[in-house]
Amino acid sequence: MTELLSTFAPISLEQMSGVKLMNRTDTKFVTTTERLRLLLQMARNDYYVQEIDGIRNLEYDTTYFDTTAFDMYNQHQWNHTNRQKIRFRTYCISGLQFMEVKTKNNHGRTKKKRIEVTDMDVMEPTKHDFLDNHLRYKAEKLQPTLNNHFSRVTLVNKAKTERLTIDSGLHFNNMVSGIEKDMGNLVIVELKRDGQVYSPVLEMLRQLHIHPHGFSKYCMGSALTNPGLSVNRFKRKLIEINKIIEQ
Repeated sequence: MTELLSTFAPISLEQMSGVKLMNRTDTKFVTTTERLRLLLQMARNDYYVQEIDGIRNLEYDTTYFDTTAFDMYNQHQWNHTNRQKIRFRTYCISGLQFMEVKTKNNHGRTKKKRIEVTDMDVMEPTKHDFLDNHLRYKAEKLQPTLNNHFSRVTLVNKAKTERLTIDSGLHFNNMVSGIEKDMGNLVIVELKRDGQVYSPVLEMLRQLHIHPHGFSKYCMGSALTNPGLSVNRFKRKLIEINKIIEQ
């Protein structure tokens, strides 16, 4: 992976400032590390790779919160529109941490609101006020439910109209059940763009037979590690994911 990434021209965080895509459409794809190598070989002339302090494959740590009744998990499972998630994301290279609320509306667009934080105390006044303004669930009913750790490569097309995030090395730790799950060679590719602008990578993915495949890290991680949750609507996806892991 390191050798392949070294063939890409780099792009800095400052140069990426115009590609924030805070109001965007997301398309996810699930594949393996073997197919990822083929994709990177095909994409190196059309994309930059994000580089921070000389590192191109960055570690992320995320903790999701949900209500004690797992309302956010269940809203996603039953495919309700205008659903939300709350998470604390730490960028391991810098130690910066953000509390983020993601809202997906009934047009398929995702809006993200976030503030920088130093801990995960949702009852602290600043965070409590932020949640009152952006989350439809009360902070008093929230609990930490799932932690995940992964490495992320971020590609930016030469026109700077989209980002492609590539997550590998996923590891889940359920904070309710105590169960952990390593996702092996599973890779999550996510195309993030405003509207339906042209995307060079879509043809590359098609040629590699990598098709759109919904994968919520929170929901899939929870379904795989918490036996107390209903997984009825996720059964087909879980079977597909386990087949990929076993390859």
